[in-house]
Amino acid sequence: MQYTKLGRTGLKVSRLCLGTMNFGPLTTEPDSFAIMDRALEHGINFFDTANVYGWKKGEGATEQIIGRWFAQGGNRREKVVLATKVYGDMGDWPNQSRLSALHLRHACDESLRRLKTDYLDLYQMHHVHRETPWEEIWQAMEVLVQQGKILYVGSSNFAGWHIVQANEIAKSRNFLGLVSEQSIYHLMNRHIEREVIPACQAYGLGIIPWSPLAGGLLGGVIEKAKEGRRASEGIQKTLEQNREKIEGWENLCRDMGEKPADVALAWMLQNPAITAPIIGPRTLEQLDGSLRTLEIKLSEEINKKIDELFPGYRTAPEDYAW
Repeated sequence: MQYTKLGRTGLKVSRLCLGTMNFGPLTTEPDSFAIMDRALEHGINFFDTANVYGWKKGEGATEQIIGRWFAQGGNRREKVVLATKVYGDMGDWPNQSRLSALHLRHACDESLRRLKTDYLDLYQMHHVHRETPWEEIWQAMEVLVQQGKILYVGSSNFAGWHIVQANEIAKSRNFLGLVSEQSIYHLMNRHIEREVIPACQAYGLGIIPWSPLAGGLLGGVIEKAKEGRRASEGIQKTLEQNREKIEGWENLCRDMGEKPADVALAWMLQNPAITAPIIGPRTLEQLDGSLRTLEIKLSEEINKKIDELFPGYRTAPEDYAW
């Protein structure tokens, strides 16, 4: 396994991050345990979850599965850099969601209880909350750090200017601020290249891309069109809208002798701004197969062909102005 620092911190994380969103809804608890054990065997030490995963309001089902896995012992918790998220609805009362100081305090304690741990390595805001002032958010996060309940703070789904605003106010409070941004990023959605990636690079945030395979569209969808999520109406509709591009993509990967999913992740990992894309295996076989991506090196010619299929963006403002 390859490791890198998370943004400007001294924290070392694996170049692949284990996403756990499938644990519970699509992957049974025993299979989830097996996947997490295998991840550690492969040297994957970076696990990502969220208090809303499991999709039963207020239950935090996925966090509970991870907590029961930690409770088995064997230094499982000590080996894992654990990231969870806060923002979504965890109940029907007014203060059981978003980023008020009250909800941050309560949500953190509840995540710790479900995860059966006394600290979180990375506490991520799942979305920006425009109604809560940054002074309130940072004061609450500072208290959680002082109490030893969290070590680092990250964001998810932030615009570039949100990252700037958040970290400038954190700096004025002599607080470390955001150290990571978790954003959607893949070959079919490269919008963050305009402003989010430059903001993260300027402020020393590690980027943790979610949905790096575009929900399976970049993972050999034509060949496996009837399997799993690929058979869903939404994926099939998007496939038909982009069939020419995806056929070109799969043909390119076939000519390389590599699996499309592995090439898509390798394309992402060559970008120095990227810390670790999130992989969300439903099976051990999917997890084992993802390690091939760490061995793939893309030539200038291959990168050019990829950009022709999926054009990206230049840094703003040059992307849309002189």
